[in-house]
Amino acid sequence: MAIVNRGFVGRRDRDAGRLPPGQYRTFDFPVLSAEPTPTVPLDTWTLTVQSSDHRAHTWDWAQFQALPHEEIVTDIHCVTRWSKFETRWRGVSFDTIMSRLPWPGDTHVMVHCHGGYTTNVALTDLVSGRGWVADTFDGEPLPAEHGGPARLLVPHLYFWKSAKWVRRLRFMSSDTPGFWESRGYHMHGDPWTEQRYS
Repeated sequence: MAIVNRGFVGRRDRDAGRLPPGQYRTFDFPVLSAEPTPTVPLDTWTLTVQSSDHRAHTWDWAQFQALPHEEIVTDIHCVTRWSKFETRWRGVSFDTIMSRLPWPGDTHVMVHCHGGYTTNVALTDLVSGRGWVADTFDGEPLPAEHGGPARLLVPHLYFWKSAKWVRRLRFMSSDTPGFWESRGYHMHGDPWTEQRYS
């Protein structure tokens, strides 16, 4: 008797061209976290961006909501091999976030999250419409189990780079490993070249 996991499609060729190597399509949205799900009240939530020379800017929830938001429809790919097509998000682009402060010489960002999780992302993977801080999924406020109130969204990289519960974006002049990267995961995380591990 075959074992079929609910929500997964068994035939890879059905989605040829959209699935990176080694991935399977799911219709669910699996929840995987390195830390317990934190509770972050909106009246205490803030997002701070900090340059490598220690200049910083902070938004509270109301200020963040007042920033220009974009609708994003994109496929996402988890390093644990599931992919979900046409996910619908709303968020603030990195281009908007970076317009608040100049960033001369900074090449990478360390994403800090409630609960202590971190991940490093190259700045080139975040700008020019490639990265967002998302606060809405499928037309609803982002649920806590999926990173709410706000999470990073970098859909062209493996989904561990789209860090949940984001609170601080620390810009850096060189690359430094985050939580999973210091435990053997790839520093970049491109699903199309299977950059799962270093």
